[in-house]
Amino acid sequence: MKFSEVRKYLLEGIVIFSSVFLSFYLEDIRIDNQNKSDKNELVKDLVNTLEQDIYQIKSLLKILYASEELITEIQNDVDQRHALYSDIDVINKLIDIEIGFSFFPKDGIFNQLIATGSFELIDNNDLKIKLLEMYNHQRDRNFATSLEIDTYNVRFRNELLDEFRIRFNYNSYDGEFYGTRSLERFKFNTPYYLSNEFYGLISQAKLYLNMYTRQLKDIQKEYESALELSRQEVSL
Repeated sequence: MKFSEVRKYLLEGIVIFSSVFLSFYLEDIRIDNQNKSDKNELVKDLVNTLEQDIYQIKSLLKILYASEELITEIQNDVDQRHALYSDIDVINKLIDIEIGFSFFPKDGIFNQLIATGSFELIDNNDLKIKLLEMYNHQRDRNFATSLEIDTYNVRFRNELLDEFRIRFNYNSYDGEFYGTRSLERFKFNTPYYLSNEFYGLISQAKLYLNMYTRQLKDIQKEYESALELSRQEVSL
């Protein structure tokens, strides 16, 4: 075989190899760009989810603050031997106390980031660490605390309804979360109201409110930090 033919075949081989290599290289770039684009779209969705969760936390905190104030007012009334408020005022305050509202984080986008492998494409390592903490340890802690408070809330509600024979109407279409109640009738139990048993019941309710308020504020701080880092991620 002549040298010219060898050179021809060699050049053709180089051209074919280069074309194949270039096509694979370009395809890798395309896939990489597509993966990054998909990751950015999911992080944008995460931003929206975090904003919604922060709004939910703020709404819950507003309810908890109001409930804590109601309990303080009732404690003051009991301390004054029921001299500050009328019977109906007290009952209205009692049915407005909410200690069983829990924070339910929307973790669908985070799970999608994990499932699609997009989580590993996040450039900001601080964001990845924070998201893992929020949607694992912090979520489990929130669930455990909420379960304990929910269990207590059943006793709290049942005891109040039994001791004061409270009857109310319920509007499921009103209210931020679970609707609103309006008092219809009751039978005020003064001995129970002034008892240590009742005082201990509302004091425990207040303790749970304080505990969960602190926990929600910690969660809110983490979510706001993750929100800022997520916004930075999609702006890179």
